[in-house]
Amino acid sequence: MKLRQSKKAGTKPYHDRDGQEDDGVIRSTIIIPNYNGIKYIENCLKSLEAEPAKVLVVDNGSTDGSRELVEEKFPAVQVIALDDNKGFCKAINIGITESRTTYVILLNNDTVARRGFVRALEEPLQRKEKIFSGAAQMINLKKPHLIDDAGDYYCALGWAFAAGKDKDRDGYQRERDIFAACGGACIYRREVLSQIGLLDENHFAYLEDIDIGYRARIAGYRNLYIPEAQVYHAGSASSGSRHNAFKVDLSARNSIYMIYKNMPFLQILLNLPLLFIGYFIKTLFFVRKGLGGVYLKGLVKGFRLCMSAEGKACKVRFKAENLPSYVRIQWELWRNICYRVCL
Repeated sequence: MKLRQSKKAGTKPYHDRDGQEDDGVIRSTIIIPNYNGIKYIENCLKSLEAEPAKVLVVDNGSTDGSRELVEEKFPAVQVIALDDNKGFCKAINIGITESRTTYVILLNNDTVARRGFVRALEEPLQRKEKIFSGAAQMINLKKPHLIDDAGDYYCALGWAFAAGKDKDRDGYQRERDIFAACGGACIYRREVLSQIGLLDENHFAYLEDIDIGYRARIAGYRNLYIPEAQVYHAGSASSGSRHNAFKVDLSARNSIYMIYKNMPFLQILLNLPLLFIGYFIKTLFFVRKGLGGVYLKGLVKGFRLCMSAEGKACKVRFKAENLPSYVRIQWELWRNICYRVCL
């Protein structure tokens, strides 16, 4: 692993959208995982130049020249160069470990941030100590009147979904509690990570953000949707499309693993009928997409991961003190089945 230190970030006065002068204090490190992102990374970094935050790019062994572009055109950005693709989770964890700020902001390389993005994410966490994460409003880059992601939810069918996907932005301008924050553009409180752990590298990619939000919820923390923090998102820049074999395989595997990992045995039994229905519907969906076999193989891989030493070591241990959190979560799992249609 090669590490190039950044120049010290500036502390010149910053003005938010209301014209109020910022104190210039650096509270966040923006961590951008990059894998062959030559098409997007330059615009992403340009959009962050006025933001009051340190910027750290973790390159997953890119071969398209994107790492070299960052080093040449953005000397103030710190770059950590990995020898090969370690996955989204590993890249983010390396970035978190390297950073020293109060908050860490996760940002995809195929995003463009609107001015004021950083302070908008930080402000609710400064007001409310029990907030673990904040999700930015992710806007469809090609159709900017539409939402790409307005906070993530998880339901008793075993489905994770983004609120507002492909819907008009006007209906998603209010701050609200969510199940988890999408890792494409969100903020985490560092001190909570020392309690619940970093991203689970068993995921490699996909659903790791739902998992860490789930763990935070079990520990009694909240996750928030922050519509004032806005980014434009191209979407599927690394995997290539919304539904492809790589993504379907990993998502299926990780969905099984996440249930095993975060639900106590009795809760799994309680949800089993709905989970069976949910996975049956998903199987039919992917069969129609020509990816049924890939999906089923991914589910098998998920069961194998649960039974492996690595999977068992990461299971969240039930604690009686967290029982109120489990009750609240279970109610949301049922309620969010309706939210899947409404949000």
